[in-house]
Amino acid sequence: MEPLEVIFILLDTILLTYFSFTAIYIMLFAVASLFYKEKDKKNLSSTNKYNVTVLIPAYKEDSVIIDTAGRAMSHISKLTSFNVLVIADSLQNKTISTIKETGADVLPVVLNKSTKAKSINIALKTISNKTDYVIVLDADNIMAEGFIDNIICKLEQGYAVVQGHRTAKNSNTNIAILDGLSESVNNAIFREGHRVLGLSASLIGSGFVCEYNLFNELMNGANAVGGFDKELELMLLERKVKIGYAKNAIVYDEKIQQADAFVNQRRRWLSAQFLYFMHNITNGFRQLIKHANIDYFDKLIQFFIPPRIITLGLTFIFGFIHLLISLLVVESNSKIIAIVWFVLFSLSFCSILIVLPLKKLNTKTLKALLSIPKGFLLIMFALFKIKGANKSFIHTNHGINTK
Repeated sequence: MEPLEVIFILLDTILLTYFSFTAIYIMLFAVASLFYKEKDKKNLSSTNKYNVTVLIPAYKEDSVIIDTAGRAMSHISKLTSFNVLVIADSLQNKTISTIKETGADVLPVVLNKSTKAKSINIALKTISNKTDYVIVLDADNIMAEGFIDNIICKLEQGYAVVQGHRTAKNSNTNIAILDGLSESVNNAIFREGHRVLGLSASLIGSGFVCEYNLFNELMNGANAVGGFDKELELMLLERKVKIGYAKNAIVYDEKIQQADAFVNQRRRWLSAQFLYFMHNITNGFRQLIKHANIDYFDKLIQFFIPPRIITLGLTFIFGFIHLLISLLVVESNSKIIAIVWFVLFSLSFCSILIVLPLKKLNTKTLKALLSIPKGFLLIMFALFKIKGANKSFIHTNHGINTK
């Protein structure tokens, strides 16, 4: 056997093992998500009101923050007394004045190197210790009717931190539609499916609530440049704090609309995912073996597996390559290997298909699905650009383009 052939077989075996594990992992939680049910709401006394602070970090978000702050102030909650605090990093003076007119509090901050974690830490120093819970929103997030009360009800079930149900705010481009579908798939697999099997729901960077004292303590140790939610999540899981999920607590999140913004955002996410995996893999095994901390180890697995679109793209490509080899080389087992790759592709595709919400499947969505190859190329491009992405904050501009 030639050395080149040995290398090819070894590489093929490693890739098959990796993507087989990924496909089975995703399918497991996809199937589990089909059995997810929200528990009945607990009837809380209207006199038992909690003090809640809604934090909205806003870095150069003049185009959306006024609308976000105004809608947050008009939100109605029967179970809480809440205030809205906008952390104004590099906002225009005119924008700050207009936000104040909505009734929201504004905290201007000046940072040498802006990060979400730094902004939040500065804000936490100004919050009264009478605050019971902190809700974190992005500058483009809009809370749906009942968001605060629904997420508070979930806290009443014994959680200290709960992730709300983020869903797409816009569907004005094919990329935005695909981004929204990706959010829906993630909600099913990494939140609903995980809760069904007794594991923590995955935390996102916004639309979540946390006990004030716990959040304040953990954020004091947070220094993430990108992916602050991943750092926070690992700190919670290391303490064995179970993260809940409130499907009925809906918050609308603006989806990426253009290719360049998509690449920048995914570049930041992939970089954070890789770095947190590399920096915590040893601790992950320690948590599993020494403390039986399955939640923490499972989070490292989530960092280890690739995004769904990469899994779909590469399993299909590798299967096609082996199919070509089987046609060109007579004495080859590539046909069998090609079948295995296409089985993995089918498994990955089906795991996504079964969790897609039927109400989002329309003509517009089907047309957007034809852009999946473009999405695959964009995310592969982002993957090759992750070097250095975590050294400085990569900002994603918001503002829905109606043209």
